[in-house]
Amino acid sequence: MNARQWVFGLLATAVAVPVLASETKVSLFDRPVQKIEDLPDDHYGRLVRYGHELTTRTFAHIGPEVKDKKMRFAGNNLACASCHQDNATKPFAMPWTGVTAAFPQYRGREDDLSTVEDRVNGCMQRSMSGKALPFESREMKAYVTYIHFLSRGIPVGAEIEGAATKRARAPNRRADLAAGEAVYVAQCAACHGANGEGVRVGVKGDAQGYVFPPLWGADSFNDGAGMNRLLMAYRYILHNMPQGTSHLNPTLSVDEAYDVAAYMVSKPRPHKKHLDRDFPARWNKPIDASFPPYVHGATPDQHKYGPFPPLLEKAKQLEAEYKAKQAVK
Repeated sequence: MNARQWVFGLLATAVAVPVLASETKVSLFDRPVQKIEDLPDDHYGRLVRYGHELTTRTFAHIGPEVKDKKMRFAGNNLACASCHQDNATKPFAMPWTGVTAAFPQYRGREDDLSTVEDRVNGCMQRSMSGKALPFESREMKAYVTYIHFLSRGIPVGAEIEGAATKRARAPNRRADLAAGEAVYVAQCAACHGANGEGVRVGVKGDAQGYVFPPLWGADSFNDGAGMNRLLMAYRYILHNMPQGTSHLNPTLSVDEAYDVAAYMVSKPRPHKKHLDRDFPARWNKPIDASFPPYVHGATPDQHKYGPFPPLLEKAKQLEAEYKAKQAVK
């Protein structure tokens, strides 16, 4: 049985067997970060170390400038850790800690159960603006093993405090792009560049990536990435930016984070084909997904820049209608 057959078998089993929620709660704030240096030099330890290397230096191994063209899976020179801060362990910066315990899980974007491998490839094709890694590749195994290592000891179905991004209520208005530009100039441009181009370690073509990543343009994430949605970017920026910020000590105000996030998503970036195939069930499409088809009765501008509370009410209505239909089946 090859890796793909194993995954499909796992999916089939997951569909047939109901998932039981765990009552366990795990906080990432008082959980020690797993130490790679404590691992032995065996198959598991080597894959974990390679997975860590791929996470922090993605550009040097599978980026678009690596010498071996067959290894050019990422379409930009970002690192996974450009967004997943602190080696993918920082709470509320989309940490990978606990991901193994949360998958397989239903994903609205595919309207199907997804595995960890599927989730890795979702990032590869969107945030990394590249192509999918083969399931059986050493690189995929390294990513999955590194995620497993970070997640060791967390039970399946546990409620994880610090996972994903921290929820935050957005202002009930259309984002102000001019105000967002002013915030960017004052708070972001010193690291990310006046034109969002980032700061390279070396020079173009050396496969050494960035000290500070580009936020838009040809070498940034594409328009299918979650970070290209205003509410997602707003929550991330509010609790993680500028560098050194955490959810306990936000640097920007709610309005500043909202507006500067909108300014960022207003900028040009690579386009991902077939976005209309995302969220095929439609009722659960995020209200800040600003690509067609539109299911909430609003304009593309409102889906991109708000105000979002009216869209949220419509989304709740669609969810209720969907659940009512399911109940009578």
